[in-house]
This record gives sequence, C-alpha cells and structure tokens, in this order.
Amino acid sequence: MKIALLCRNAELYSHKRMIEAAEARGHQVDVINHLRCYIDIASGDPEIHYKGESLKGYDAVIPRIGASVTFFGTAVLRQFEMMGVYPVNESVGISRSRDKLRSMQLLSRENIGLPVTVFAHRTSDATELLKLAGGAPVIIKLLEGTQGIGVVLGETPKAAESIVQAFGGTNTNILVQQFVKEANGEDIRCIVVGDKVVASMIRRGAEGDFRSNLHRGGSAEAIKITAAERSTALKSARAMGLNVCGVDMLRSNAGPVVMEVNSSPGLEGVEKATGIDVASKIIEFIEKNAKAGRTHTRGRKFSRSQKLA
Repeated sequence: MKIALLCRNAELYSHKRMIEAAEARGHQVDVINHLRCYIDIASGDPEIHYKGESLKGYDAVIPRIGASVTFFGTAVLRQFEMMGVYPVNESVGISRSRDKLRSMQLLSRENIGLPVTVFAHRTSDATELLKLAGGAPVIIKLLEGTQGIGVVLGETPKAAESIVQAFGGTNTNILVQQFVKEANGEDIRCIVVGDKVVASMIRRGAEGDFRSNLHRGGSAEAIKITAAERSTALKSARAMGLNVCGVDMLRSNAGPVVMEVNSSPGLEGVEKATGIDVASKIIEFIEKNAKAGRTHTRGRKFSRSQKLA
C-alpha cells in the first residue's frame, strides 16, 4: 500500500515508529507536512498539491495533526477523504475530539462516565460556577489547552475564584471540573485501535503535581484494566467516531470517568511502559480496513444528525 503520513516532524518517536512498522510490512510511506499543502477545490476533480506536485495514488492516510493547526490540518484531511483515500481517523472525528466541550457533550449523550463539569465564558459568577461543579477543590481548564498546559487546580474556594476570574480576564472559554481526589494524581490511558483496547498504562504525576501528563514529568507503567474501563474506552472512541485514539480516564468512587479522548496519542510512553508494538497494530488495522472511498469510521454509515454532531 501507499500511505500518506500527515505530520510536521517525521523525527518524533510516534511518527518514526509508524514509518518503521509500515515499511517492515512492505508498505510505502510518504511524509507530508500538511501545512505546506494547498488544495484545489474549484474543479470537479479534487486535488492536493505538495512541493509542486499533485498527490495521487494513496490507499490510506494517517493524520497526525497538531492541536494548534487543527483547522487547516483537517481541511487537508477532508480533501484526501474527497479523493477517496481511507483515513485512519476521519476529519470530523478529529474535530470533535479537539473541542473539549463538544467532546464532553457527545460523551455525556452516550451516558459515559464524566466528572461534574461546568462550561462558562463570563466569569463574574465564579461562586456559582464552583457551586455547580461541587465546590473546591476543582480543576480549571482553558478550552484550548493541551498536554497539561492551561490546567490549574483550585484547592480552596478563594483560590479557585481567583483563578476563574484571572482566566476570565483573558476573554477565553473555560471548563470548571470536579476534582477526583480518590484518583490520587493517577490516570489511565487506553489505546484503542479499531474495536480493541490494544494497550493500557497508568500514569502518575511528578511529585507535587496533580497532572499525570508524561510531558509534565509524570511516570507510567503497564496496567490491567477492568471490564468497565475497557467498555468505557471503546464507547468513548465510538462516540468520537475515532478508529485510533487514546482515552484518558480516572478511577473514581462512581467508576471510570473520562477526562479526554486524544485523536493523535503519543506512542512512546505506552510502548515503553507496556512493551506492546502499538505502531504495528495501527498498520495492521489499516491493512484490514483501507478501501477506496471507504471514509466512514469502521465502514459504518452514519445518519445526517450523527455526522453533524
């Protein structure tokens, strides 16, 4: 197969691993910087141009689009979809997952466990926001934050109110979320590929940090998840319309609660923690599912309302 890998840095661990895994199985992988693409949408024959050439003949596309360039990256991916190239993750699924509010609304609709969450733009009613979220301590998030950036713990009512008001001063949208104390600064990341959870790890925050992101100095090790956690991860992936994703959840007294669904999960942490070759499992999934014109998630047809959600 001829596979397009949409990414800006081919030297990142995750991208190198997918290239290695694909080539080891006899496939050709072309690395394409989506920010340097331009698309022809004027004619009846959709095209993508890159480095002076028209991109043609691809069987599948692996989108590894950074959060900061989601809008343009998904536009390029949509053009591949219009050309009949099979996307590992569809553009609509990526867009859903990148919008923290939208993703939580979709998860809520599917009755998937979530921490109590309040969304706001105006912050003059900080006291009311905290009350709706169950009171301090709370987690306060910028809607556009990634890798633990823009995520702050408000430990006391006064501290939480000050943080909410400070974020409000930046004229941005925020989420105020229940702090799951019993999680003890740990979360679980499940990697979903197709209809399976192929690897799971538990991540622990660096000493003194409630965030467990490995980018923030956390640590990780393999874990055996429960049936409820496995079911939650798979339902979350389906709710987003993603074939490949990382589902981050906490162990609460009420059961697993989902914090985020990541459409471009890093592979380094989970492969090193578990010893599982996740990259090859992604390529195997492509081999089984890539067909010309098959752009619906796992080949399923969605209703118009689901496509718009």
